[in-house]
Amino acid sequence: MRTNLAAIRPTPTTGRHRHRTVLCWITVAPAVAWLAVRLLSVERGPLVQLLAFTPYVVVGSVGPLVLALALRRRWPAVVAALTTAALLAVVAPRALPTPQPPAAGPALRVLTANLLVGSADLRTLVDLVRTERVDVLVVQEFTPASAAGLDRLGLDRLLPHRQLNPMEGSPGSGLYARHPISGGGVRQLRGGWGFTQAYATVTLPGAPPVRVESAHPAAPYALDQIGSWRSDLAAQPAATPDGPLSILAGDFNATLDHAPLRALLDTGYADAAAAVGAGLTGTWGPYDGDPIPPVVIDHVLVDRRIAVRDVAVHPLPDSDHRMVLANLRLPAAV
Repeated sequence: MRTNLAAIRPTPTTGRHRHRTVLCWITVAPAVAWLAVRLLSVERGPLVQLLAFTPYVVVGSVGPLVLALALRRRWPAVVAALTTAALLAVVAPRALPTPQPPAAGPALRVLTANLLVGSADLRTLVDLVRTERVDVLVVQEFTPASAAGLDRLGLDRLLPHRQLNPMEGSPGSGLYARHPISGGGVRQLRGGWGFTQAYATVTLPGAPPVRVESAHPAAPYALDQIGSWRSDLAAQPAATPDGPLSILAGDFNATLDHAPLRALLDTGYADAAAAVGAGLTGTWGPYDGDPIPPVVIDHVLVDRRIAVRDVAVHPLPDSDHRMVLANLRLPAAV
């Protein structure tokens, strides 16, 4: 019996189809892997840094889908579509406002600013405090020179109540308030950078007291710093849904795609920017020429009993961060 070798030999068309299928799977695989890391909260090593750019991966995941559709590769197209949909479901809520609690107390305007080792343009900061009638200002990388400079520009008259810990370098922290404060102090984080966090309880007429802390966990800028980053985030004060009101504001060096920050939110906080659909506005980078797209690592986290009315991100010249201003409404005093 003769075998027709020509009949079983792969044709050029078959080979092209196989190559196209392989190409589609290769392009789909990175987004699938990224989604798995994000959903399973298993970021490790360099994945910690990369995960901050998840919103950009949502956009990038459309490319493999378009390619698979154009080449008519059914299963790669199905997987790509599901991956894009899942990534979009993770990220899109930050751009969509959510219902707020029926808080009927006074307004509270909270501003956070990283001063980049005191080099930021302090006049811009004080002008914003004045024009927006900020009630509480928290600062990170707060130095003795910046403390003196802020008062020379009139901050002591705008926000006379304060809990300050200026330090040379980047560990310093400060809290300024328009209204009286009590129970103030400074916490020393155990991460490698030794960042400090100023805190105090602010009391407004007609509202329960609210504890505010200037947050500044270590940055995961290198692999040997990731342990400090995790421990500093784990050391942040949890929300107390059945107790006093709490606000954490500052440079968290983490986005909502990082599991440790989401764990902190799960204790009873809401991210103010995400609550009003402004959670995708970048607050860090690029400022020094590096080709790094902006990411959201500065946050105002509020007790879920506090209503968020508006959040705005403002430039701060000579800092590598932008300022975040949250306009809040506190519950009424009982």
